[in-house]
Amino acid sequence: MKKKLIVYYSYTGNTKMIVDILKDNLDVDIVRLETIKPYSGSYDDVVEQGKKETDSRYMPEIKEIGIDLKDYDEILLGSPVWWYTFAPAVRTFLSKYDLSGKKIVPFITNGGWIGSTVDDIKSLANNSQVKNAINIKFNGSDMETSMSEINAWIDKL
Repeated sequence: MKKKLIVYYSYTGNTKMIVDILKDNLDVDIVRLETIKPYSGSYDDVVEQGKKETDSRYMPEIKEIGIDLKDYDEILLGSPVWWYTFAPAVRTFLSKYDLSGKKIVPFITNGGWIGSTVDDIKSLANNSQVKNAINIKFNGSDMETSMSEINAWIDKL
């Protein structure tokens, strides 16, 4: 039986908070996406840089993930929403790795509107099934989505 894999990017720690909940409830391996050149400066500086990067569909170089994706048939893909889509590091992952035949389960953290994040994942995750996405809302670092909602989603996995 193939295992589940969590692949995620987290800048402020909100998406990592969800990864910690998942690892306590599921038998999963975990890969954190890391950019070669970390974001720096104030939060506002990074927000402005993120807007430019998402607008231009920029793909920052990411560190190797260090695992063989062939060992997994289901990938839980975590990303914060950056300007109504996924973080640029996730774009790099989706473009760089072959996810054909995989089931992709997005968990999206955001402070407002999810935008086109799930549709954008579907458009880049060619030949894979994207389903059971969950939108997890935060107000700053306070999670607004209830644990009962998250647990109900986990039970479906």
